[in-house]
Amino acid sequence: MTPLERLWNGWRATYVQSLGTSEVPAGEGSIFTRILASGLSDEDANIVHRGETCFVILNAFPYGTGHVLVLPYREVANLEDLDAAETAELWPTVTDAVRAIKAAYEPEGVNVGINLGRPAGGSISEHLHVHAVPRWTGDGNFMTAVANTRTLPEPLVDTAAKLRAAWPTG
Repeated sequence: MTPLERLWNGWRATYVQSLGTSEVPAGEGSIFTRILASGLSDEDANIVHRGETCFVILNAFPYGTGHVLVLPYREVANLEDLDAAETAELWPTVTDAVRAIKAAYEPEGVNVGINLGRPAGGSISEHLHVHAVPRWTGDGNFMTAVANTRTLPEPLVDTAAKLRAAWPTG
């Protein structure tokens, strides 16, 4: 009999145990609106960058290490709901997020996308957000197919610190 193979990601226990115990208070608005209103520091909230009308936050349930969300502070559901200032800042911020991902992780590619509305796959469809996800050839994590699980090689706090350090200036 072959011994059972084990994949140890011991640090993930802290992450998994914290999932039902968010410091973000319940209340009105999307999870993003509640995070912004929570008073948490950017480090505690995993906010990577703040601009005038938009900000960048790590995805708490990332597809891979370095997965960020770019979104306006104001809770709007659709691109056409953005005002001129938000529209002008959103796409350059997405570009800067891609630059930071490339500098911090040297991926072979990056997926950038928006799911508008719940039927399109938007899990938090009331607050528009753009995903930027680093990708590597063959990175289809086997755990997703086997155990509906993703393995990530570093804690979110470390990912946020790397992306902040790699964020383009000026």
